[in-house]
Amino acid sequence: MDRNSVLAFLLIAIIILFMPEYYKLVYPDLQQTDSTFVTTDTSAYSKKETEALVVLEELENNEKDDVLSFNVETNLYKASISNKNGGSFTFFELNNFALNDSELVNLINEKNAGNLGVSFRSVDGDIINLATGWKSDNRFDVGVFTSTKTVNFYKDIGGKSIQKSLSFHPNRYVVDITIDLSGVSDMVSQNTASAYWPGGLPLTEPNQKDELTYYSAVIYQGDEKYSPKTKPAGQVSPERMLYPTDWVGVRTKYFFSALIPDEKAPGAEVLAVEEGDSKSFSVGLLFNTLSPFKTALYLGPLEYNRIKNLGNNLDQIMNFGWAFIRPISKGVHWVLLFLHNYIPNYGYVLLLFSVLIKILVYPLTNKSLNSTRKMQAIQPLLNELREKHKNDQKKFAQAQMDLFKEHGVNPLSGCVPVLLQMPLLFALFTVFRSSIELRGAPFILWIKDLSRPDIVLDLGINIPLYGSGVAILPLLMGVTMFLQMKSAPTGQGPAQQKFMMYFMNGFFVLIFNQFPSGLVLYYTLFNVLTIAQQKYLTSQQESPKVPKK
Repeated sequence: MDRNSVLAFLLIAIIILFMPEYYKLVYPDLQQTDSTFVTTDTSAYSKKETEALVVLEELENNEKDDVLSFNVETNLYKASISNKNGGSFTFFELNNFALNDSELVNLINEKNAGNLGVSFRSVDGDIINLATGWKSDNRFDVGVFTSTKTVNFYKDIGGKSIQKSLSFHPNRYVVDITIDLSGVSDMVSQNTASAYWPGGLPLTEPNQKDELTYYSAVIYQGDEKYSPKTKPAGQVSPERMLYPTDWVGVRTKYFFSALIPDEKAPGAEVLAVEEGDSKSFSVGLLFNTLSPFKTALYLGPLEYNRIKNLGNNLDQIMNFGWAFIRPISKGVHWVLLFLHNYIPNYGYVLLLFSVLIKILVYPLTNKSLNSTRKMQAIQPLLNELREKHKNDQKKFAQAQMDLFKEHGVNPLSGCVPVLLQMPLLFALFTVFRSSIELRGAPFILWIKDLSRPDIVLDLGINIPLYGSGVAILPLLMGVTMFLQMKSAPTGQGPAQQKFMMYFMNGFFVLIFNQFPSGLVLYYTLFNVLTIAQQKYLTSQQESPKVPKK
């Protein structure tokens, strides 16, 4: 591996080491700068308003509630809903995503148990949270759904009725929701109510520090994303944004919950709370109570095609990196999915993908190698100049430039091909780290999950940068990097070459130990292919001749 390639990988490594700062750059907290956005003064929120979103206290009545429960089962998930809030999930287990060896991912926990709540401010100024007193005449426990099923709830308030319905579909993670408060509109201040999802989502990955870099609430308004910064519980109040809203949601590394109104909602609410080493989010949509409000709930995996097909720019939630690499990331992701249509094992998909990328960058690598070979050829002359002008750096610099010009060597020509590959390298890094398709995908032998490091030995202690376990693939990758550096022309002196071969190689083994095994697998084969390319080009090309002085 030549110096320029090593520097390219080193740049990626530095970004990885400072991952939280990297994500602040890739996903900055978008502040509202559009003058059309209207945000209420959060300091004016009363204590009761905060509790309405966080504690979900029933302010309307304290009557004993008859608990109803319905089981819903589709090809994609198993769920239970209660009559709380007029339909609230108590369990939502995804059939195709494992939490560990014995459990499936359940997207409901104690923090978001009050999900799909409805509240409004009464004309008297109280916050009415419609949590209890809901009834339903539906009954069904019929096994796996093969068609759309709807559960209808109703509630009486002072002789007036309100309704809420949830419709489930057999092959979608979408629940269609209709809320009708028109019967009590005269009780609602400014005819505005809120439908909300409190408590965010549970974290599902073993490396929660990594997952927390993805965990966020997002409000999408006016073709812009807004993600609030978390603050300690005593220093934060709900934010209300009175602007047409496409959707609100909460995402983790691999999963997503979102409320997507049929027509743009008049506003949104969000609460972002810091909880020690973790955090929590609540999001809501405002709606007009004069007519029924229709919205969809998406609760499921961050699968790009599913998300994109929902429209409303919901695909903006996907992690494809900076704007300038996003098209490349999408292309990489599309190729992986396309290959998987024909190759069921994602490990072999990554190996084939590595071959395809090597073919794609072959001309650039070839150009970089030729440039390095030219630099290597004039190295003896360069050393003579260095010795001749060792006490005068200015004369050495001028003599060096004259030498480059005389022999047609451009010292930057080896850098340009590597720089052109940088967007692709960042795209590969982004896609391989966050694609849910690799989550839980096994390869062969000891590699059980391509989204995680292939740890085979637990050290029992955490070593900075390296982690607490020993992975095999980074060691294999280190061997291939060593062989690649050893076989490549460098244009460097022996001391520099030894530094690159030993120190840098060890450094990459160190940091790659915590990388997803799919990413390390890709780079390991890529290194092997580069070694083969170097040997082939060397056998096909004559070494550049340097005229004798």
